[in-house]
Amino acid sequence: MKRPKFVRLLKQFCRRTGRSFSSDLTSGKGSHARVTVNGKTTTVKAGELTPAYVALLLKQLGLPRDALD
Repeated sequence: MKRPKFVRLLKQFCRRTGRSFSSDLTSGKGSHARVTVNGKTTTVKAGELTPAYVALLLKQLGLPRDALD
């Protein structure tokens, strides 16, 4: 999964569940982006995201592993 798809699916999940969501593609270093869900922030790299990396990001944001299914 690429970063734009991850951000899109995460945004849809937050809308469905009533969570706050924001993303800033300019505040990360280099090609990284910052994503915030309910006050928890993480950095997302550009390019292909492995399933393990997606699981790590969801854990850092306090979301269930199946949030994007």
